[in-house]
This record gives sequence, C-alpha cells and structure tokens, in this order.
Amino acid sequence: MDMFGMRTTKGFSVMMGFVALASVTLLGVYVWFICLKQMAAYNPIVYSKPIRGMNLGVEECLTSGARPGNRSHYPRPTSYSRAECACNPVHFFAILSMQRSGSGWFETLLNSHLNVSSNGEIFSVKQRRSNVSSILSTLDKVYNLDWFSSASKNECSAAVGFKWMFNQGVLRYHEDVVDYFKRRGVSGVFLLRRNLLDRMISIIANTYDQSVKPLNGTHKSHVHSKEEAEVLASYKPTINVSSLIPDLRRAEEMAAEAVEYFKSTRHMILYYEDIVNNHSKLMDVLDFLEIPRRDLISRQVKIHTKPLSEQIENWEEVRDALKGTKYEGFLAPRGNPSQPPRRSRRHVM
Repeated sequence: MDMFGMRTTKGFSVMMGFVALASVTLLGVYVWFICLKQMAAYNPIVYSKPIRGMNLGVEECLTSGARPGNRSHYPRPTSYSRAECACNPVHFFAILSMQRSGSGWFETLLNSHLNVSSNGEIFSVKQRRSNVSSILSTLDKVYNLDWFSSASKNECSAAVGFKWMFNQGVLRYHEDVVDYFKRRGVSGVFLLRRNLLDRMISIIANTYDQSVKPLNGTHKSHVHSKEEAEVLASYKPTINVSSLIPDLRRAEEMAAEAVEYFKSTRHMILYYEDIVNNHSKLMDVLDFLEIPRRDLISRQVKIHTKPLSEQIENWEEVRDALKGTKYEGFLAPRGNPSQPPRRSRRHVM
C-alpha cells in the first residue's frame, strides 16, 4: 500500500479508539448516575438549606420530615465533638417537681437508660438562678450538651435534661422559662406527689437526718440498702397540727400554680405513687421523650414503707386534725388511696 493508504488506515484506527473510549466513559457516567439515584432512595438524610426558626445545630442533619417546631435537635457542643453521633437527634426535657417527691429516684431510673442524660438538681446552686440571664445561660449549656455531670452520656445522648425544683427560680421567672421551653422545644415532665402528708413526713425526717446524721455521721437523702433505710425510717417525726392544713394547702397550690404556668408547653404529669405501684408508667415517659423503650432500674431503696400510723409520733392528733377535711384521704393506708389512680396526663404541642 502507498503512504496515503497507510495514513488513512492509521487515522481511522485512532478515531475508532476515541469513539470507543468516549462510549465507555459515557456508559460509566450513566451507571454512576443511576447508582446515586438508587442510593438516595434509601438514604434518610436529605441535605438542604436550614429552615428558618428551627433550633437545629447541624444543617446536614435535617431530615425529610423536619419542620419548624420539630422536637429533634442536633446540638453542636463547644467543648467537644459529637463525632459519629453528630446526626443522632437529641430531645430536651426538664423534670419539674418539689423536694421529697421522688424526683431523685425517678431521675436514677431515667439515667439507667443507655442514652438519657439527666444532670441532677443543677439550680440548687443559688448563683445559677440569681437572675434570668444566669438561668438562661445555664439552660443553654445543658441543652448544647456542654454540661458535664456523672450522668452525662455526652456525644451519644438521645435525651438530655435535669430536675428543677419549684422553689429554685422556675416559678419566679416562669414567663421567661416558658418562652425558652417553647422556643427551644423543651418538654416538661411534672413529677408530683398525691399524698402530701407522706411528703411532709419525708421532709421532716430528711431535715432531722441532716442535723443528727444517724448513718455513721453521714447525711444521706437517698439510700441503697434495706439496713440504711430501716435506720432512717426509725425516726418518727412530730407534726405541728396547727400549721398542718395550711402547709398542705401551700404545697397543693404550688403544684397547681406550676402546672398552670406551663400549660402552653409540651408536658406530661406523673404521680410518684402511680410509678411505685405500676412501673409500666415509665414506658409512658420514654414514649413521651421519643426514645426507645428499655427496662429502667434504680439502686435506691424506699425509706418510709410502714403505715402512716407507725411513722408519725403524734398520729392521733394528725388524724383528728385532718378528719372531715379534703385532706382526710391522706390518712388512708399506703397502696389504698381514697382517690382512684389517674392516668398520666400529656399536653403535646
């Protein structure tokens, strides 16, 4: 063949090579595109722009169901990285209660859950509740997961909160706190006591223990053995009957006032006695916090288990003072309340 023919054949071969390469490249791009579409169909995370008004810390963690007011949050702590848990949603809560209403026991139950961090009575420190700014900055630290306590699960927490006593600023600054709860999506768990006379005995006995310290010179608000419980329960308080009814009324009104203040927030109302008598009530709490159900346990041992007639030194005087009043039902034996147990109440926004 002449030189012209050779060049023609060689040029044709090169051209066909380019065509083949282009075809393979286009086919590869097409297959890659199809694979991406199939993966997206199974990928629960949708990358999108942040929605105005949502309190989510990580834009990439917005889910397809996310909307303003969603209770799933993605905190971005300043003191550490959530690492592989960065896109695990976190639910915010606060246990709202009064002293000696079972909140310590209840909190240990919650903290036995693998992914719950309830950080104790953080506003027992007066400086943290001295004004609204101190309260709000403390709340921010808790819900940003920058609060550290023995209960903190930190980066992989699914629900984070603390317990807040009514006399620790929550009622005094209730308007600001309610606004904060609604703005940041904090759910309230009210833990109340049906029998306020039982609570009064616990308060007086705890005050006595603080001063006398019968357990080897140590004050213990909560105990973990039957023997310790028996030592503390051996003290029988004398109740001032002249102030008994006003004291019961004051505690009753404080609880009602707290519930009224927070009625516009997402909350549920629990009673200590109902949980003691029916542990399945705890599953209602986990459902309310939108976290997986698990068996919850506590090492704490109940201190006062005997009939009230054996727990109060001046029982006859107390009985006579309450007879014929609306508080007479408090005299009923434990486990036999005069009022039928009510179901846990929820108010969901």
